[in-house]
Parts: sequence; C-alpha cells; structure tokens
Amino acid sequence: MTSKIGIIAGGGQFPYLFAEAARKAGRQVVIIGHKGETHPELEKIADSFYWIKLGQLGKILKHFRQEAVSETVFLGTITKTRIFRDILPDFKGLTLWNKIDIKQDDSILRAIAAELEKEGIRVLESTLYLKDLLFPSGVLTKKKLSDEQRRDIEFGWQMARDMGRLDIGQCVVVRDRTVLAVEAIEGTDATIKRGGILGREKVVVVKVKKPNQDFRFDLPATGLKTIETMHEVNASVLAVEAGQSLLFDRETVVEQANKAGIVVVGVEESIDGSLKY
Repeated sequence: MTSKIGIIAGGGQFPYLFAEAARKAGRQVVIIGHKGETHPELEKIADSFYWIKLGQLGKILKHFRQEAVSETVFLGTITKTRIFRDILPDFKGLTLWNKIDIKQDDSILRAIAAELEKEGIRVLESTLYLKDLLFPSGVLTKKKLSDEQRRDIEFGWQMARDMGRLDIGQCVVVRDRTVLAVEAIEGTDATIKRGGILGREKVVVVKVKKPNQDFRFDLPATGLKTIETMHEVNASVLAVEAGQSLLFDRETVVEQANKAGIVVVGVEESIDGSLKY
C-alpha cells in the first residue's frame, strides 16, 4: 500500500470523514475538489488539494501523476442535474463522455474508473477506512413498526430493487402498497418531498442498494437532511438496507427521528428474499 491516496471529492461530509480516517491510518491525502460541489473547508485537511470543474478528467489524471498517486476513492455527492447546464469537460473528459452510450450513474462512474485504472490508478472501495458508517441492522428508534408499515416496506423493497436493476435510482416512497414517487436524477430529498405531498402523511421511504452495486461509488446514504425532509411531509418510516448503505451522524439522526415520531430501521434481505428487521 502506498503512503498517498487520492480523493475525488463531491459535496457533503463523506470526503472529510474519509480524509481524517486515512490520515489516522498513516496516509497522505491528495484531494481533487469539484467547484460548486466540494466544501472549501476540505482544503485544510488535505496534504495537497486541486480544484477542477465537472468533467475535467484530464486534470484529475494530471494532478495524480504529479503527486504519484496510484490509489484513489470516489466520495461525496455531485448534483446530477448539472450535466445538463454547466459541465465543462476537457478533451479527455469529452472523449470519454462521447464513448458512453447510456448516461446513467453506474455507466458514467464505471467508465471513469476504467480510465483511471488504465493509467495505473486503482479505484478502491469508498468505505475502506469507514466501515463504522455502514447502516446497522434493526430498528434504531423508540417507535417500532406496525404490521401495515412492514407490508409497505416489503412492497417498496421489491419496487426499489427492480428500479435499481435498471440503474434509475435507489429510493421509493410508498403508502398502502402504492408507489408515490421513484428516485431519478433529482435525488432522494426531492423524491421524498414529491411522494410525501402525494401521500399527504404516513408515507414509507425505502432505500436499497442496486442489485449489482459497486462499493467503489454511489452507495445509498442517509443523514440528518433525510430526516428533516421526511418530517416536513409527515413521513412515518425510513427503511434502509443494512450493511449496504451509509449512515451519517447516527446519534443526531436517531434523536431527531424520535422527536418527529419517525421509525428508522435497517433491513437485511435473506437469500430466500425474506426481510429481517
């Protein structure tokens, strides 16, 4: 293992948490930040930091070569709708973009990872130093699940799994075994708002990994903003696939969910397809 590790950073706290953990593990961190997405505070924790614009793959390669980086991770969020308004690729990025037939999450990220690995830069799992952030199993809140909510979770689970198989999104909002909203490019919070408005109250939010989820990028993630959005629309349950997604600020998330009367549960799927709560 080399002493340096690259971080291709989007928004949110994940890049910061990973950088801290990597440094504690004795690694030097070389961070590539995306303008308009990555928090500037991240510069303070980096051994080396470079700003790029969305789509500038050539600059990523250039900076990593300068720093002799041979391992990297993808961390944080990128506002997906930006690909329609302010992506500014360099020649390397544009060449790759034109080769990608289906412009969905997995296709894009796998193509970028393949280009990096062609250049001798191995893409590692995003949870390398942060296994403790994986969503735990069982009900985390004081309030427990009703039989009706369990039925909605089971229904939503299958809908979300099928949707993930098509690489559309990872979250659905349901009520009374009816799909109210399906996550696409707009993201989880917008999906919850849309589904919550349609369902009026008591909606169940289900988030699962894609069937062929690549742990190197785009794991489902839950944080305080998710609970705040659910509270806004009087949602009742958040069911997330345990061990296959991320949970940030766990204590605060549980505390706020308890105050809002929201059930938060980590769900495991058995080999036979049955769910364990």
